[in-house]
Amino acid sequence: MDNTAFEEEHDSKNEPTQYEAIRTSSSEHLEGNTNENGDEENEKIEIPNVDKPGFSFRKLWAFTGPGFLMSIAYLDPGNIESDLQSGALAGFKLLWVLLISTILGLLLQRLAVRLSVVTGLHLAEVCNHNYSKVPRILLWLMVELAIIGSDMQEVIGSAIAIHLLSNKTIPLYGGVLITITDTIVFLFLDKYGLRKLEAFFGFLITTMAITFGYQYVTVKPNQLEVVKGMFYPNCAGCGPAQLEQAVGIVGAVIMPHNIYLHSALVKSRKINRLNVSEVKEANMYFFIEAIIALFLSFLINVFVVSVFAESFFNKSDAQLHEVCVKANSPFANVFDNSTDKLQVDIYKGGIALGCYFGSAALYIWAVGILAAGQSSTMTGTYAGQFVMEGFLNIKWTRFARTVLTRSIAIVPTLAVATFQDVEHLTGMNDFLNVLQSMQLPFALIPILSFTSEKALMKDFVNNLFWKIGGGFVIVFVCAINLYFVVVYVHKLQQLSLFVLAILLIILYMIFIVYLTWQCLIMLGVQWLNCFGTVIHEDESIVSTEMSPDHNE
Repeated sequence: MDNTAFEEEHDSKNEPTQYEAIRTSSSEHLEGNTNENGDEENEKIEIPNVDKPGFSFRKLWAFTGPGFLMSIAYLDPGNIESDLQSGALAGFKLLWVLLISTILGLLLQRLAVRLSVVTGLHLAEVCNHNYSKVPRILLWLMVELAIIGSDMQEVIGSAIAIHLLSNKTIPLYGGVLITITDTIVFLFLDKYGLRKLEAFFGFLITTMAITFGYQYVTVKPNQLEVVKGMFYPNCAGCGPAQLEQAVGIVGAVIMPHNIYLHSALVKSRKINRLNVSEVKEANMYFFIEAIIALFLSFLINVFVVSVFAESFFNKSDAQLHEVCVKANSPFANVFDNSTDKLQVDIYKGGIALGCYFGSAALYIWAVGILAAGQSSTMTGTYAGQFVMEGFLNIKWTRFARTVLTRSIAIVPTLAVATFQDVEHLTGMNDFLNVLQSMQLPFALIPILSFTSEKALMKDFVNNLFWKIGGGFVIVFVCAINLYFVVVYVHKLQQLSLFVLAILLIILYMIFIVYLTWQCLIMLGVQWLNCFGTVIHEDESIVSTEMSPDHNE
């Protein structure tokens, strides 16, 4: 029996079940092979033995890493832009939405971790063995779209940061081209081991904490309003614009490819899945690490929301223009003399900070955005590699994978940066947030389905609370993101695009209904299993009547 397969002691002498066969097929990949060049493909971190029972900081340190890499997705340029727009548009009133979104994200990440720790397979690999060919390919395409969209946001954020740091010396298209060097940096770090790469991500998160924390200390938001905004769910005086922004916060925080990424990253620790106590311990430490990582990311997001809520809520373009002129800012013409409410993005936001609080605030803001962009591109590359290998069983080098993703992301971004202005470039973030929101069901439905499957999860299967609660979370998240999509489509104001969007939404809903049907069967609603088939393995459907629970 494969050491990476989890099995209870009293079952250890039984014949392998269908799921154990799946785990065995991937055992070489899980244990860490060598490639053609003799390099280690999958570095495994040893967990130290501690004599004293109970909690151990040494063990927590050994498990620390995957959660912080995962938390990068909560701090990408798309999230930062959503934060500043929330503050400028609604003040402190939507901080509670950010808090709830982060908590929901944590619960979903917990499911992703448990699936991988218990089975030794990450989410994409489990999807590969449980869905037939067409749904599997469609799922892969949807997740790839989310990854490419995230990478485009990184390119946009980095290009704007470089443009600001160079005081407009480097044009936007130049900043886009410079982001190609991300590939070189990532591959250089990757060759020096997993721990060093995790340390570099820690450095980038620290950079964001310092830069955005500096803005928070400089602006000195009203602390009572900050606390009230977080813990008092209310939005008095809010209209459709604030509601749309609230939906946008959820869509920006919970990223579909991040669930696939986290389930794959935790495989980097050596865990004996034959030992129930080790599996429980790994689940506990990974969950604690995720709490710490997401708490830090939440604080950084709160810094951004609070800075813009305190400084720019209810401000107009004319007011910003006047302040920038008095400050002799070279960016003063970005704001016109209209009395309309201020509309900010990551570009205008940095300029506004510079006009109000000095040029240092502008450059420190740009450094934070650059750190957010650089970190997100690397996690996107990892996610893309795991997803491609898991769904398609295709193993590309990280160089080839990075080149492909970055090429697809750079072409449209470079075209907009070259032939349009910065407002069109930042405006792409709205579209990309919608794109990623639409992909959420293709991560949430599978993760709930598989963690609720008794034959797969055994003692760690979701209980009734998690099944019902997880179902409500998925319905809630998918509903508000569908609202987000409808609002965006309504703004197209072109009949041809509107008709095309409607057709795509119909196909989209059909696929979601199919995945939901499969999910409900795994949750125990067996009367829906009209065809007697829910498990897919090696291109053949296995009848549920032919696959009794191996615990019996």
